[in-house]
Amino acid sequence: MLQKITAEEHAKAHRAAFMGHVTLADAKIIYNSSFNDLLFRAQTVHRENFDPNAVQISRLLSIKTGGCAEDCGYCSQSAHAPTGLKASKLMMVEKVVAEARKAKAEGATRYCMGAAWRSPKERDMETLVAMVGSVKALGMETCMTLGMLSPGQAEALADAGLDYYNHNIDTSEEFYPQIITTRTFADRLDTLANVREAGMKVCAGGILGMGETAEDRISMLVTLANLPAPPESVPVNMLIPIPGSRLANAEPVDPVEFVRTIALARILMPRSHVRLSAGRTQMSDEMQALCFFAGANSIFAGDTLLTADNPGEDHDAALFRRLGLKPVELEQAE
Repeated sequence: MLQKITAEEHAKAHRAAFMGHVTLADAKIIYNSSFNDLLFRAQTVHRENFDPNAVQISRLLSIKTGGCAEDCGYCSQSAHAPTGLKASKLMMVEKVVAEARKAKAEGATRYCMGAAWRSPKERDMETLVAMVGSVKALGMETCMTLGMLSPGQAEALADAGLDYYNHNIDTSEEFYPQIITTRTFADRLDTLANVREAGMKVCAGGILGMGETAEDRISMLVTLANLPAPPESVPVNMLIPIPGSRLANAEPVDPVEFVRTIALARILMPRSHVRLSAGRTQMSDEMQALCFFAGANSIFAGDTLLTADNPGEDHDAALFRRLGLKPVELEQAE
């Protein structure tokens, strides 16, 4: 239920967000403001920092699938869950480059490579470094998500030219132990610090619909916004219930609450790309349109997102035409 908010409280909360440091209490006031006011503020902030009709397109390839030692309750790739997904070996560099070349031809400006690992093994680092260099040679931005990174691994990837590293914090620190027990919330933040220290850009967000409260969603965004430097990309995922996973029967998140979370992300992190990630197949076109109005300006394109279904290129192109949106050109992408 929305709380009653005075005009003075509302103004104070927005001033705090504008100054770059926001408390949980301030963020709750913003999140719980009237839907129209929240979206108007989010769209205003969005227009102050981005072309409101441009959307950055990323593609995501699973370069090593399944068999992960982590017990993330939402994941199809966890070795702890009987999801039926078979583990694969790390892809060859040539195959990754061929897929990246196709993605670029279809309009992607950023290529993300994900491996189902707790953390990379040192024997794989040479191959990962070669992947980064080869994809960058195509003129694309590069991103990887490989689990936890040591300082040395982060430095090696940065030296190879990796632009972004993705490591989601998933949810609030308080709710986190209900979702994952094999690593801590602090472990997540340590990896983000290692990535930042190595000079790479950070991609970090979370998942909605895991049984968390609205306060958990707000707390997650406050944590990201109050990092020494906010993430340049903030993926917001809607849970895809995976048969066999611990969250297979989770209640779906309310669409309006999802849009509220997108709007809050935009207000708290005005210069970050806010990305609609997993779960778009469960979203209506109208829900996605509201997310774009609330400040989302990036999507993952392609038929598959790691192991989950994703709207195809034709559907996204048709939606963009209906909404008057355009893909960001490569030279404009950050």
